[in-house]
Amino acid sequence: MQKTVVVRIESTKEHPKYRRRYRLHKNYKAHVANPPAGGGEYQIGDKVIIEECRPISKEKNWKVIKKVDEKAMKTSFSSSPTEASAEVEKKESSSTSLP
Repeated sequence: MQKTVVVRIESTKEHPKYRRRYRLHKNYKAHVANPPAGGGEYQIGDKVIIEECRPISKEKNWKVIKKVDEKAMKTSFSSSPTEASAEVEKKESSSTSLP
């Protein structure tokens, strides 16, 4: 999974009857088109913009468009929830051999 990042979208909802707010999240696997050789472009906590695309694998139907600066996120209001709160959760799964 060198070309895959897991993006977590978080949202807040309010219960209609009890008016308590609660958080929801959903994870999306997104494709990175041209990762650098060292593999340090996206880190945990980076804000990214993702876009839906054709199915690349069984669970991967999204691609990463770009990384967003924290300063730019505070000043601009986006219309899409994927732009507003997309965060890279983990870069790749570590392959360890089990004894």
